[in-house]
Amino acid sequence: MRIEEEKKLDYDSVLIRPKRSELASRKEVDLYREFSFRNALLDGRGPQYKGIPIMASNMDGVGTFKVAEALSEQGLFTCLVKNYDESDLCHFF
Repeated sequence: MRIEEEKKLDYDSVLIRPKRSELASRKEVDLYREFSFRNALLDGRGPQYKGIPIMASNMDGVGTFKVAEALSEQGLFTCLVKNYDESDLCHFF
C-alpha cells in the first residue's frame, strides 16, 4: 500500500475571484464565440464555428431533432441520442 502525503485541495481551499468588467449590465454580455478547428483542415484552414459553445446533452427527451432545431436558432448545438437511424440523420442534416 502506498500512502500519499502531498496536500490535496478542495472547494474550501480555493477562492475563484471574478475578473473586473467594464460592462454596466448583464444584458451587455455577448456569449457568441468564434472557433477555428486547426486540426481538421478544410481548404488549407480549419472549419469555423460561430455560436454559443453550450451543448444540450444526449439524454432521452433532450437530444432529439426537435430540440436540436430549436436550439440551433439560438446558436446552440445538441448531442443527438444514439437511437436514430442513418436515414433519419441524413434527412435531418
